Amino acid sequence: MLEALEALRQSFPEYAKDIKLNLSSVLSDSSLSVDQRWGVAVASAIACNSPQLKEATLADARNHVEPRVLEDAAASAVLMAMNNIYYRFRHMVDKPSYGQKPPRLRMNRIMQPTSTKVDFELYSLAVSAIHGCEMCVQSHEKALMGHNVTEDQVNDAIRIAAVFHAAAQVLTAGL
Repeated sequence: MLEALEALRQSFPEYAKDIKLNLSSVLSDSSLSVDQRWGVAVASAIACNSPQLKEATLADARNHVEPRVLEDAAASAVLMAMNNIYYRFRHMVDKPSYGQKPPRLRMNRIMQPTSTKVDFELYSLAVSAIHGCEMCVQSHEKALMGHNVTEDQVNDAIRIAAVFHAAAQVLTAGL
């Protein structure tokens, strides 16, 4: 049951009808597992910086997944907030000398998730797409392919990220 997201969705204005419809379907029509869907949704909601969207998503997610999924989704969102800035800078500047410098940024949680490595990678991919970090998107997609995740699953994770990002924009627009 999606009570909190449904209430939020119902508040969307007419101009956002497509986002309203997509928000109702993107979490149900998916090749992803329940943990993966909700983890991507939570990580995306956090990455979008919309308190309303984050609270509604967390409220509903708590009815569907264990706390470890929520913890990994949050860990992914905050780690990617750091990594996406760092690696996007490297990509934009495109100087080989920066690529030779060690990041010296702690990111142990990526290697030690409380859920699964595949799920954490999906959450990280979604957040990296929201933040627009090409290097990180490519890296996470490659890692997922190495774990035999299908392109449909990757596509569904990105669909969730895209819809949640659009929903956050609706809430920010305030029209």
